Amino acid sequence: MRIRPKTVVTFKLSGDCQTHARTNVSVDNHQLMIDEPTERGGTDLGPSPVATMLSSLVACTNRITNKVAERHRIGVDNLEVSVDAKFDRRCLEEDIDVPFPAIDIYIEMTTGATDEEVETIKRELPIHCPISKVLQQSGTNVTEHWTIIRP
Repeated sequence: MRIRPKTVVTFKLSGDCQTHARTNVSVDNHQLMIDEPTERGGTDLGPSPVATMLSSLVACTNRITNKVAERHRIGVDNLEVSVDAKFDRRCLEEDIDVPFPAIDIYIEMTTGATDEEVETIKRELPIHCPISKVLQQSGTNVTEHWTIIRP
């Protein structure tokens, strides 16, 4: 008998709000410090909430790219991901529908995969990365820029 994994899981996180700007977040067995820079009243001991969210996009892009490649038996020798995000700071003071009007993801992948195999990864990444999907569905224009390096 094959055991099927749960289709919906629950994440439980808690935050210890050290100051008006710094939060120590507990998730599983990990601690994550989120803070604001000193010019915004923080102590700059960790990334800001916005930078933390964008870091999740970088990590999700890495994980899902590799997961899709594994599923299709496509080798990835190296992967570099960076993000440039446009942030409408007016959302901090007023109601803005799309706080991130545009995000560019730069993906540099070293692989011996064929062009067709690379296209499979490109096609499936935005479908399966939940962070990208949430951003896209909120109205953010998420654009991937791929550089493929052949070994």
